[in-house]
Amino acid sequence: MDLNKVKELREKTGVSITQCKAAMEEAGGDMGRAVEILRKKGEKVADKKSVREIKSGLVEVYIHGGGKIGVMLELGCETDFVAKNSEFKDLAHDVAMHIAAMNPKYLKIEDIPDKVIEAEKDIYREQLKGNGKPDNILEQIMEGKIKKYSEEKSLLSQPFIKNPDITIEGLLRDKILKIGENIQIRRFARYEI
Repeated sequence: MDLNKVKELREKTGVSITQCKAAMEEAGGDMGRAVEILRKKGEKVADKKSVREIKSGLVEVYIHGGGKIGVMLELGCETDFVAKNSEFKDLAHDVAMHIAAMNPKYLKIEDIPDKVIEAEKDIYREQLKGNGKPDNILEQIMEGKIKKYSEEKSLLSQPFIKNPDITIEGLLRDKILKIGENIQIRRFARYEI
């Protein structure tokens, strides 16, 4: 076992040395596979922790563009100890900065009102009308466009601006694994002049 690779994995992910060593062994020394193994374990841990009650957290305020864009974000966690942790504060800052840059309208896809989806479908129907493709193909194209639209407008499904390889939901799962507590974005507001 190459300890330098284990250290590198720890620096990359922030996960404990023990977990990094186990992931590296399972991956046969392959750094990419080890990162993926830790991510999958993080999803399982996050799922287990997601039922635990959020009792603490913080409100992060981020101002960008010389006061032209402002974001308020409520990020929840289980304990006051974690809420005061610098890594948790950095997470809140990064998510608020992401919101300022990417302008999501909703927290998750399920939050998008049906009337908004129907209005988008009407727009896509008009755009696709008369292009000679069969109705079933048009329906598949439209569903693909709706899926993409929903992902772009929902914060949790957007690729993280600092690391587009993961979504905001993936970022939260990684932090849950690292910090060891349930973490949730409770709500956010973005203002722009």
